[in-house]
Amino acid sequence: MGPTNGVDPSGIDDPSGIDDTDDVEDGVTADGPEPEEMFAGGPEVEVELRPQRRLRIWQLAPIVALAAAGSLMFAFPLAFDFGDSGAVIAMLGLLICSCAAGWGMMAARRVGHTWPGLPPRGSGRRPDWRVVLAYVVLVAAVVVLAVWRVARLR
Repeated sequence: MGPTNGVDPSGIDDPSGIDDTDDVEDGVTADGPEPEEMFAGGPEVEVELRPQRRLRIWQLAPIVALAAAGSLMFAFPLAFDFGDSGAVIAMLGLLICSCAAGWGMMAARRVGHTWPGLPPRGSGRRPDWRVVLAYVVLVAAVVVLAVWRVARLR
C-alpha cells in the first residue's frame, strides 16, 4: 500500500505530505521526457564541429612555385645545349623539383590524403606490398632516367 495522509507505512512521516503515486504532474514525468519527446522538431542531426581539413592556397602556392621552377631548371638544359653548366643546372632543377614533390606529399599527408592504393593514416591496416613496390619502381625509374639524361649532357 502507498503512503496515505503523509504517513509512511514504516511509521516515518513524509515531510512533504505529497502523495507521489501519480507518475505525471503537469505533463512532466518523474524521469523526464522520453528520447522521442526530446526532439519534437524532427530526427536528431549530427554536426561536425571541426572544420574540414584541406590544403589551403598558402600551403600549395610555394610548393607549386618551387616545382615549376625546378621543372624548368631541369628541362631547359636538357632541351637546349647550355654548355658545360647544363648538367649542373639540370641536377639542381631535379633536386628542387624533388624537394617540392616531397613537401607536397607531406602537406597532403598532414591533412589526411593518401596515395591511391594505400590505407588511410591511423586506420591500422597495413599497405599492400605490391602497391608499395609499384611506387618504388616508378620513382626509381624516373630517377634513373633523369640521371641518365643529365649524364648524357657531359
